Order: sequence, then structure tokens, then C-alpha cells
Amino acid sequence: MAAKGFTTCLWFDGQAEEAANYYISIFKDSRLGRIVRYGEAGPGPAGSVVTVEFEANGHKFVALNGGPEFKFTEAISFQIFCDDQEELDYYWDRLSEGGQEVACGWLRDKFGVSWQVIPAGLIEMISDPDPEKAKRATEAMLSMVRFDIAALEKAYAGG
Repeated sequence: MAAKGFTTCLWFDGQAEEAANYYISIFKDSRLGRIVRYGEAGPGPAGSVVTVEFEANGHKFVALNGGPEFKFTEAISFQIFCDDQEELDYYWDRLSEGGQEVACGWLRDKFGVSWQVIPAGLIEMISDPDPEKAKRATEAMLSMVRFDIAALEKAYAGG
């Protein structure tokens, strides 16, 4: 393999550069990379963006202006594990602006990309070997759109 890791290619309909700038404005450890534009040979208008390379939170992406043929679905989403409510609220507010809040920590951003904004300890709570703790945490989780960490912890503890 030529490079370590993977690069995620996101297909847009003319919004690749806007999307790349949007994501690098939200995530730390982010940067804009190479922008490839069509030349005189096309097939798109000369000077228009074909791809934009960027890193968001250290993850490599290519935003591709591929056209209207394909749309994003929830079949693929990005998970953001957050250490506290402040961090969770930051990502939720930024990514849901202009998008759509869904359920159980899921949202779609303004480009249609799906995200799961999750408390770092949630998986441990809902998979606890104590079936009552796991049940309470799962029921609380299923009742939420944006996660409330204090409410999840309270349900998990039995309060």
C-alpha cells in the first residue's frame, strides 16, 4: 500500500471546496490540502474544482465534485466520541447547523453527511455486564436525540 491508513472520498455536487473548508473549520488538527481543478481539456469547465484534499481531526479526506448522481445516506456515518457535554454540544451545534437532528446522537450536516456525536463512555454503559444497568442506559439513549451525558449517567446508575 502506497500510504498508511485510508483516505475517505466524499462525493459532492459542486460543493467540494465549501465542504472541505466547513469541516476544517470545525475539527482541530485539520488542514486544507491540494485542490485539483479542471484544465482546458475538461471534462468540466476550466478552472472549476474536481477534488479537494483535506484532513479533519487527523483523518484524510478527498472531497470530489462528482455531480448529482449520488447522495449521502445513513448507511455510512462518522462517529465522534466526546469526553464531556461541552465537547458534545460543540460538535452537535456546529454539525447540525443547516442540517437535521435525527435520533440517538445521529445528525445529518448541511451536506447530508451523517455523524454520530457520542459520549465517550456510552458503549461501556449500554454493554455493561449488569443487564439492569445496560437496560437503563439503553432506554435513556433511545429516548434522546442529542445526548445528555448527565441524564445517561443518572439512568445508568439507577437514579
